[in-house]
Amino acid sequence: MGEAIERFFGSLPARAPGVLRGPTRGRLQIDLTTGNRTEHWYVELAPGAIQVTREQLPADAIFTVSAELFEELVTGRQAGMAAVLRNEATFSGNVVLFLVFRRFFPDPPGVRDPRETAREHVRRSG
Repeated sequence: MGEAIERFFGSLPARAPGVLRGPTRGRLQIDLTTGNRTEHWYVELAPGAIQVTREQLPADAIFTVSAELFEELVTGRQAGMAAVLRNEATFSGNVVLFLVFRRFFPDPPGVRDPRETAREHVRRSG
């Protein structure tokens, strides 16, 4: 497994207060596949907090993706929802957990918030 994936999971608890503001709770199992081998990560989501473990626990949802694609997700080179829609990743269970978890993935390089772009346009033309 890549160093970027380890860093990503290690960064989640510190980033959670800024990302997990809603009432969503649950455990997401993330299965990273490489050939015929699968590594499991468990992410417990709660308002303002997240816990990451490798200990096998019951999960409310499962996100399965290749380790290679997951590394692209955590480095912003791919988008999580697009990967699911392209059938390059699968999801089962409580879909809200995936929708919340994907907020931790960085935006692709060069992507800008459309609201900021609109504000700049107003400033230039105002």
